[in-house]
Amino acid sequence: MKTQIKKEFHVPAPIEQVWKSLADPTDVVTCVPGASITDKIDDANYKGAVVTKFGPIKASYAGDIEIVELDEANKQMTLKGRGLDSKGKGSADMLMVGKLAEKDGGTQVDFSMDITIIGMLAQFGSRLINDVSDQLLNQFVDNFKAKLASAAPAPASSPTAAAASASAPVTVSDTNTSTAGASDASVTVQPVENTRPATVESSAAPAKQDDNALNAGSLAGTVVKSIFGSIIDFFKRLFGGKKS
Repeated sequence: MKTQIKKEFHVPAPIEQVWKSLADPTDVVTCVPGASITDKIDDANYKGAVVTKFGPIKASYAGDIEIVELDEANKQMTLKGRGLDSKGKGSADMLMVGKLAEKDGGTQVDFSMDITIIGMLAQFGSRLINDVSDQLLNQFVDNFKAKLASAAPAPASSPTAAAASASAPVTVSDTNTSTAGASDASVTVQPVENTRPATVESSAAPAKQDDNALNAGSLAGTVVKSIFGSIIDFFKRLFGGKKS
């Protein structure tokens, strides 16, 4: 079974930063659900693995990734991948072409993938493969944007503004209102030099770590919808020509 998948998305990050990450398989693989780089042969060849599970279907592929072209001047890349099912029930081949361009203060990413699948997954047809691939790509895009956002440097504060803030007096106001009347009091506190290191304890719960796993719940509905759609299409073709 052969199919083509096209995807485009915008990243609010400089094109050089986006290119550097996408051109490094060991870096960008952390954004691909269920994928990992297992070995680096050289700068253009890698070995990797992909494990996906949704509903009753689980597929595990181990294969090779080849960087066919990295045109940094034109910000264009071509990658080739081939994976073999760990149970010997099929294989998958992919040829991906990606192109980057500056747009709206960020980077526009356009790419297309020609995919050939042989074996168990091919029995579900191109519609299911496209639906599942679209879900995976959406997860990848979200992970990739989050990765670049977390790597962006925080804006530095002005030394002059920081010094002014540290030396400015602090005014504490206290207002007390009663049935008899109201009285307002204000106290001005001058800053003092802190001679002891401050200890800050946080009771906030630790952030949940991204396990880089395929979101099975988001794909279950897609699988059921695609399978029932195929069954309905089959009966329409079978009985469509018969008169009642």
